[in-house]
Formats: sequence, C-alpha cells, structure tokens
Amino acid sequence: KKVGLVPSYRLVDTCAAEFEAYTPYYYSTYDRGDDEVKGNMAKKVMILGGGPNRIGQGIEFDYCCVHAAFALKEDGFETIMVNSNPETVSTDYDTSDKLFFEPLTLEDVLHIYEREKCWGAIAQFGGQTPLNLALGLQKNGVNIIGTSPQSIEIAEDRKLFAAMLNKLDIPQPPNGLATNEAEALEASKKIGYPVLVRPSFVLGGRAMQIVYSDAELSHYMRFAVEASPERPVLVDKFLEDATEVDVDCITDVGQFKNPADGTIVIGGMLEHIEFAGVHSGDAAMVLPPHTLSQKNIQTIRDYTHAMARELKVIGLMNVQYAIKGETVYVLEVNPRASRTVPFVSKAIGKPLAKLAAKVMAGKTLKQLGFTEEIWTKYWAVKESVFPFNKFFGQDILLSPEMRSTGEVMGLDADLGIAYAKSQMAANAPLPMSGKLFISVSDAHKTEVVKMAKEYVALGFELIATSGTAAVLEKAGLKVEKIFKVSEGRPNAVDLLKNKQIQLVINTPAGQLPREDEVKIRTTAVYTNTPIMTTLSGAKAAALGIAALKKSGYAVKTVQEYH
Repeated sequence: KKVGLVPSYRLVDTCAAEFEAYTPYYYSTYDRGDDEVKGNMAKKVMILGGGPNRIGQGIEFDYCCVHAAFALKEDGFETIMVNSNPETVSTDYDTSDKLFFEPLTLEDVLHIYEREKCWGAIAQFGGQTPLNLALGLQKNGVNIIGTSPQSIEIAEDRKLFAAMLNKLDIPQPPNGLATNEAEALEASKKIGYPVLVRPSFVLGGRAMQIVYSDAELSHYMRFAVEASPERPVLVDKFLEDATEVDVDCITDVGQFKNPADGTIVIGGMLEHIEFAGVHSGDAAMVLPPHTLSQKNIQTIRDYTHAMARELKVIGLMNVQYAIKGETVYVLEVNPRASRTVPFVSKAIGKPLAKLAAKVMAGKTLKQLGFTEEIWTKYWAVKESVFPFNKFFGQDILLSPEMRSTGEVMGLDADLGIAYAKSQMAANAPLPMSGKLFISVSDAHKTEVVKMAKEYVALGFELIATSGTAAVLEKAGLKVEKIFKVSEGRPNAVDLLKNKQIQLVINTPAGQLPREDEVKIRTTAVYTNTPIMTTLSGAKAAALGIAALKKSGYAVKTVQEYH
C-alpha cells in the first residue's frame, strides 16, 4: 500500500464477450491499471460470506447472508457481498448490489472495504470464517456492525468466558486449557474422565473427540491437533447421558447505554433427541422441547437473557446447554448466526436473519414489532442427512465431529408423526412391521427390555445375538437367536443382505467399535435398512411408528402451520 500496490477490480464477463456485460460481479487483479467498479455515494454495508462449503460450514450460513442482503436493500442500503464460493445463492448476480469473488482474508476484505468506502461490515452471518477476521478488521478501521469484536472475543476465549459465567453465577462443566500433552494430562486428571477435547476457534466440531483414558489423550495430543499458546486445546468434562439444548435468540441490547432497556427474544429452543456427545449439526432436534421441565426451560431463558445483556449482543446469538439431573450447564455461546437459524425461522414463521440484519443496521426489535417469544402449538423435528451411502465401509456412528451434509424438517401437531415425517424426508422411512434386530452394549441391556416390549406390542418380531437375546428371554420375550458376525452364519449381515431385517437397533459396545458392529452398521446403510445407534433415537422411532399406525399422516403447507 505504501508503494501504491493495490488491486483493481474487473467485471466477470457473464456474456462471454458476445456483447457488453453489466452484472456487478467483480474480481481483483494486479496486472491492469483500470478499474471497472462504478462508484456512488450510497450508504454501503459489506456482508462477509462463509467461503467454501465443507462439512460444518454449509448452506445454512449462506441462507443468513442472503436474507441479510435482502433486508438491508429494503432499508435503503447498498449491499456488498464478499464470498469465494460460486456454488451458493449469495453469489447469484441478483442477491446483492455488488458481488466480489475474493478470498475471505484480512487483506482482501480490507481492499474492498476501502475501495467501496463502506459504512459498515457484518461478520456474524458467515459462520466461523468471517468471525475470526472481526478483531483484525476492526483494528484496521472497519466498522463491524452488530455485536462488537470484543464481545465475540469474550465468548471465544476460554478464560474470559469462564470469568463472565462466574460473574453471572452460571454453571459450566469443569474444564481446562492445554498447550501441550503434559498440560492436557494434568487438566484431565483434575477434571476426571471422560473428557471432551477440541481445538479452539473451529466450526463443525473438527478434531473434537471424547477421551476415556490417558493413553487415548496422549494419542490425540500427538497426532490429532497442533496445540500452541495462541491455539490451546480445550479440555471439558464430558457429561454422559445429559440432554442437550440449542437456543437461538435475537437481541438489540448492545444499542442501548443501559442493556436492561434492550429487548431479547428467544427464537427457538431445540431439544436434542440424542444424548450429549453428538455434534449439534448431526443431532435430531425437537422444537419446542418435549421432555424438559418448566423449571429448566425458565432457567435456560434466564441464563440466555443474562449472557446476551452481559455481552451486549446486537443481532443473533446461539447458546448450547447440557442438562444433567436438575443442573443446567452452559457448554458454549456463539454471538453469531448458527446453523439452526434457517430451521428455527421456518418452524416459527419469522425470518430471524432478516430481522437481525435490520437490528444491526440500527433498528430496534420494538420498531420491527418482534418482542414476544413464539411457542408453537405443533412440533418441528430436525433430522440430519448423511452421505454414508456414498462411502461404503465408513462407520456411521455419530460423534462430536460433524458428519452430516444436509437437514430436513418434519412438522405435525403429533410429535410421533412429526418424527416419522422427518425420517421419510431423510430417505429412511420407518417400517410398520417386520423383524427388528437388537444388539446393544452391556450398559444398555436393562434399558432395552422396556423398549423391546414396545416394539413387540407394535407387531415386530425380535432377532438378537446371544448376549442381548438372553436378557430379552429372561424378561419373557420371544427372540430369534442368530450368530455374531465373527461366530458363523446366518448372522445379521446375511439377514440384512437378504432383506430379512426391517429395522436395526445397534448401540456401540465401547469407545473403540468392534469389527462386527461396523459390518452390521455399514451393511444396514448399504441395504437402506433404517438403523438407530442410540436408545433415544430408537424410542423416538417407536413413538413415530405407534403414531402412524394409530392415525396415519396428513400433509399441510408450512404457511398453514403458521
């Protein structure tokens, strides 16, 4: 910059030189002196997109960027979209006023911001990538509208976040930080196994793992991550069998000198069907919560409001909670749009991303007429879609690392039917009858008896290997015994290939899956047989089958629910 070396911006020729192109698509170049960007005096807002699609950083964030562009146009702003992904709606020629195909790096974004003389930039809609740039952009004179980069840093920095929760008297699972293997082992010794380990500043649970021993932790620190004082590894107590809840809220409190004068509205509380340990992007979820007590719901509401006021959030905020016993723990806070925002918006009939963009540009929620929480009289179930059928042999067990590539919704006044609809939409319709193969870990053997009785009452015949069969027979249930895969034939893999099993319930026997289990799970995917790898998922499936048998299902438009 000191020597005058700055890029010029050229139009992408959408007409292949046949005739003059006018579409405002731009790319930067250093080998041309001329510049094709037409300047004007409009008040401009830059929206930072999500960059390349990958698992964990997908189209949900693009949805938020697009709705932000539409909202700001409505309010008279010129919108400048910066994104490097041509596979998205945000990079369509008619989404924003100007589109720059540029990498989401500090240097590239600053060049565009200065060239366009933008009034402000929005970093909270594109996921983790633009959020990581926020502080650097602000230091270079960019007006980050919405939640301040300082508040974002409090939420992202483990020590600052713990201090905030301590001040607000909000519980958090015991945790520590580690910059090397010795520190990680020391932290886990204090906390006690199992622990959840993950790098800081990532999205989609990348390199996140539940660890049960010193040996596993040492292996993780040596081979899975590169820890450093700038990028420490986070070590958290893993709350086994806890119920997880995701909360998306919108707020304008940061606009007021006194945060108490602002408005906070919870858009949706989503209760995970699977227990803690499954990444929130992979978990099936129910809106509104279906098993939480009113006391826990009110606690979640109080904690969300307290943190939004303390962080002076403007726009969207996502909080992840875990409930164990009667204690509500905060797992993490993201002062940005989350991947559940499109789902919640569709479920409640309010465009949260659009409202948030208007709030960031200066309007209050009272001016926008959105001040009350919406508690739906119907159920919305989110189910994830996985690419396992494209990767035969890949184990399908869900973990803290995200693996889904899409999501679907089931809506109904009956929870069971809403869940069944979500399974149909995910291309895994629930069977109405047939043979059910059950193979569960020792920890789940007593619990599985009650569930097996439910399936027998629904008309299913039971198949199991010796260990599970003995438990079911002892409870008075009729079971067809088959060999384990390693013992001989016929076994579950043979029956699945011959279409003699209609449903599989298979929970993992331990931290390292046995070869038998992996073969059963991958064959179930290969043969399109519905498979449940958690007892909570199997219970939800039983609820869905019972509801369908009782009353069938009807289809209504989303608008009819709203």
